[in-house]
Amino acid sequence: MRLRRPRTKGGVALAIGVTLVVVAVAAFAFIYFVLFPTSSPKPFSLSSTVPEAPVSPRTTLAGRWTVAGGSVAGYRVREKLGFLPAESDAVGRTSEITGDVLVTESGHTVRITGATFTVAVNTLKSNEAMRDQHIQTIGLQSATYPKATFTLSSPLTLPASALTGGVVHVPVTGVFVIHGASRRLTVPVQMRLSNSAIEAVGSLTFPWSEFNMTAPSVGGFVTVTGHATMEFDLHLQHA
Repeated sequence: MRLRRPRTKGGVALAIGVTLVVVAVAAFAFIYFVLFPTSSPKPFSLSSTVPEAPVSPRTTLAGRWTVAGGSVAGYRVREKLGFLPAESDAVGRTSEITGDVLVTESGHTVRITGATFTVAVNTLKSNEAMRDQHIQTIGLQSATYPKATFTLSSPLTLPASALTGGVVHVPVTGVFVIHGASRRLTVPVQMRLSNSAIEAVGSLTFPWSEFNMTAPSVGGFVTVTGHATMEFDLHLQHA
């Protein structure tokens, strides 16, 4: 079967237009699936290497706890190519975190009375250098707003199960400063205590406008959805 050639100028123009569209879609599909791979890190979960052992009665949890090695924070957003749904998340992370937690203890009651953390968001890295360059000037605009902070605003009483090595789920309320905007929000957190470590894992999903940001768009072809997720895995040691 032979394909007919367009006999009119309009037919030729249409054929050329269709060909260009096909080539453009193929090119952007290549950019998305090669430069922006479909695999991404999984959301954080409590470390399986931390022993689920009771806190020793001789151990004093009270005092100042500081950020230790293994702590990571970052973002997770859903990317799209044109009208096609993305198959994975874009994830950027950093270990450049500082801060501390103040703990008080009375009998079997453990309270967190203060906490402050600072994340150097201008050091966030994903699996794609091009993406890392873009968030310096669009979306998060980390070149202009290089730090994100959290300050606990409501003291937190931990359930008794925290002293028996169990995982506890607690709502943590505090002031987040991201992109220069300050918001008081509550984030659900999983925590686990041992004699020498505290680990806290959590995430918070919010619309970009919550912190006066605009969802990034690269040439109108690579875009992200209207919500972003901030996530963290904090490891704390007794100071």
